[in-house]
Amino acid sequence: MIHLDTNILIEIVTLGSPMANRLTEWLKTGEQLATSAIAWSEFLSGPVSENQIDGVRRVLVDQIVHFGVAEAAAAAHLFNQVGRRRSSRVDSFIAASAMLAGAPLLTKNLADFRIFEPFGLRLQR
Repeated sequence: MIHLDTNILIEIVTLGSPMANRLTEWLKTGEQLATSAIAWSEFLSGPVSENQIDGVRRVLVDQIVHFGVAEAAAAAHLFNQVGRRRSSRVDSFIAASAMLAGAPLLTKNLADFRIFEPFGLRLQR
């Protein structure tokens, strides 16, 4: 399973994009894709159409991972570990969700998430 960041969800609705093609190939090999409820919320903030939302939901096979108490605690720990930078707060939520799911995170914003690697986040390349 691979967790997708918001920017990858956006790429899914960009027909013909290299990332959309890459994800299609992964799905053909049986790879499972998921996203956190946090990234899903960012994606839904749009602008996106209902057709685009439905299309991404089908790609994810409704693998939208709940953000609960354990994820909140892990995110707070990550946020504190990386210096409590306001710009990393939401990223810490997304990183914690992937980490607790035992999944690497696929993102186009590698620089934003590399700070979490020393604490256990795996980035999909």
